[in-house]
Amino acid sequence: MLAAAPFPARALLSPSSSSSASSARQRRVLRARCAAGEEKEGDVQGFLGQQVEALLRKDENRPLFDRLQDASARVDAARAALADIARQEADAARAKDLLLRLQARQSEIAETETALLEARAMVEEAERSLTSSMGGANEGEINRDQERLESVKAGAISAIVGTLACLPISAYQATSVFQAAAQLGVVFLSCALFGITFRYTVRRDLDDAQLKTGTCAAFGFVKGLSAVEYSSSFSDLAINGAVQVSESVFVFLFSAVALDFCFKTGLLSPFPTRK
Repeated sequence: MLAAAPFPARALLSPSSSSSASSARQRRVLRARCAAGEEKEGDVQGFLGQQVEALLRKDENRPLFDRLQDASARVDAARAALADIARQEADAARAKDLLLRLQARQSEIAETETALLEARAMVEEAERSLTSSMGGANEGEINRDQERLESVKAGAISAIVGTLACLPISAYQATSVFQAAAQLGVVFLSCALFGITFRYTVRRDLDDAQLKTGTCAAFGFVKGLSAVEYSSSFSDLAINGAVQVSESVFVFLFSAVALDFCFKTGLLSPFPTRK
């Protein structure tokens, strides 16, 4: 029998095993080359440093070394100046921001002062208006005799106008001269009292229509309801009351119109009388 020829062990290895082994060898070679290159580079740098120091130690190169030191000092000074400039710029930016805030606060303060001045002017105007409505006089400065005279004049004008306005009503309702005279006498006294009260109520608010009509309505309701005659029927009582109130309000409205005309034309002086 023929003996089997010995087969090399390397032939038994697969292609993948051989390729991985070759790549491992390549990596080891690369590492070795890199280490050698770093050693050479370090040697070169060290050599160059030694050569530069040797050159600088020579006497002929001393001025160059001095200039190099001066240049290095100037570079350091320039760096310090640049840092100082940067610090100054930062301080200037903060100061500018603070100035803007102060200006904003000043504008707010100015607006507040303007609002306060406007409010003060409004208060002063209100005080002047109140003083004007009060006649500009205190209680101690009021001429009581003159006020009484003006009140008597207001009562007289109101009584005369109211009585004249009530003449047609009395002539229609009265059954005798005595009844008509009694009714006109009551109207005369009521209108005189209304004139005095109207002067003290309206004072110098001559354009306040609500105040004037309210005073007429109040007097009209009181006088009209007091003159209502008792009736067993509610409808008759209501109709009688409406008629009496309407007549009274009508009479007092005439008196109020006459007094308002006298106030505005200067025939009468509102309360209080101005000196």
